[in-house]
Amino acid sequence: MQKTIEYLLEKDSVFKIIIEQYGMPTIPIRPQGFETLVLLILEQQVSIDSAKATFLKLKAKEKNVEPNSLLNLSDEEYRGLGVSRQKTSYIKALSTAILNKNIDLESLPTKTAQQIREELIKIKGIGNWTIDIYLMFCLQEPDLLPLGDIAVANTIKELLDIHEKDAMELHAQKWIPYRSMATFLLWHYYLNKRNRKIVY
Repeated sequence: MQKTIEYLLEKDSVFKIIIEQYGMPTIPIRPQGFETLVLLILEQQVSIDSAKATFLKLKAKEKNVEPNSLLNLSDEEYRGLGVSRQKTSYIKALSTAILNKNIDLESLPTKTAQQIREELIKIKGIGNWTIDIYLMFCLQEPDLLPLGDIAVANTIKELLDIHEKDAMELHAQKWIPYRSMATFLLWHYYLNKRNRKIVY
């Protein structure tokens, strides 16, 4: 981690500002597999805290968060847990894809990031943001920049005064091959500035 951060400090002074203000970031790691993908679906478009609260309700109802058990829950049961109709359909689509063997989550670590993206993107409700976070948190992919993440985009706007996505991507070329660590630093700034302590 130290070498990676030193590389980024050489490439862009914005990271020096972040570390001087808030210290070193925590690198989030999550377990691979179905349960994490369900949590990521719940995290789409809402705060991590809110998603985690919903996920804990789901786990309290179904101790084994597995495709079969989640597919058997009714839409009314999901609604009672605070899961929207749209996200219910996404969780069921993921569960169905696994049960039908359209995707094998255990095989993902043996594949390239691009191969994983091509497989996961076919599942309803699994978009590039969800795939990026899964690759970064679960598979430790070192060079991803999820510009679909509001916190990342807003921090780049604030610290670098870059407002267009294309210009953000262009600027971030200098962070290659460690754009994931750059992202962790941007999140670190975003959360600390707002006094939010997140346990990933």
